[in-house]
Amino acid sequence: MSKREEQKQQRRTQILGTALDLFIRKGYTATKISDISQAVGMSVGLLFHYFSSKENLYEELIKIGMSGPESMMTQLNGLPPLTFFEQMCSQIFSAIVQEPFVAKMFVLMNQAFSSEATPEYIQKMIQKVNYYEASVPVMIAGQKERTIRDGDPLALSVAYWTAIQGAAEAVALYGMPCPQSEWIVDIIRRKS
Repeated sequence: MSKREEQKQQRRTQILGTALDLFIRKGYTATKISDISQAVGMSVGLLFHYFSSKENLYEELIKIGMSGPESMMTQLNGLPPLTFFEQMCSQIFSAIVQEPFVAKMFVLMNQAFSSEATPEYIQKMIQKVNYYEASVPVMIAGQKERTIRDGDPLALSVAYWTAIQGAAEAVALYGMPCPQSEWIVDIIRRKS
């Protein structure tokens, strides 16, 4: 990568990070493209060289937010069920501690999923990826192995993922310490 391409990529990353901060603090609708350009320290016209619109910038952030957990689920597929959930939580929390951007992405994704202001096509993109339901077969397999507690597998999946979501939001929005992943996995772990 040439020096110029590297600088362009760094600037793009800076814009994404700044937009993420503004979107989670002010919301999608209340954040103006001029707010983002001002916070980055560039003109609106120059920002449009990187992203054609606020919606395009938002979409890029959503794609990034969807790619992390999707990639991890694919990577961890095939592990024993309890190990799958242990590794998933451990990797997410490790990323949250090392890179604040990750915790903020959890906030953005939750807002995008639940907000009526989210553009419809982005809502549809997000709804295609349902971690609660995608985790159910792994929960059932773990129940059959007797490593995951008895109970409704969808409800267990909801408990697991919302605990991760809540922890990520507490870290991103309130500067709270990240819990240990074992504490989250203990929600679904079968007790002897």
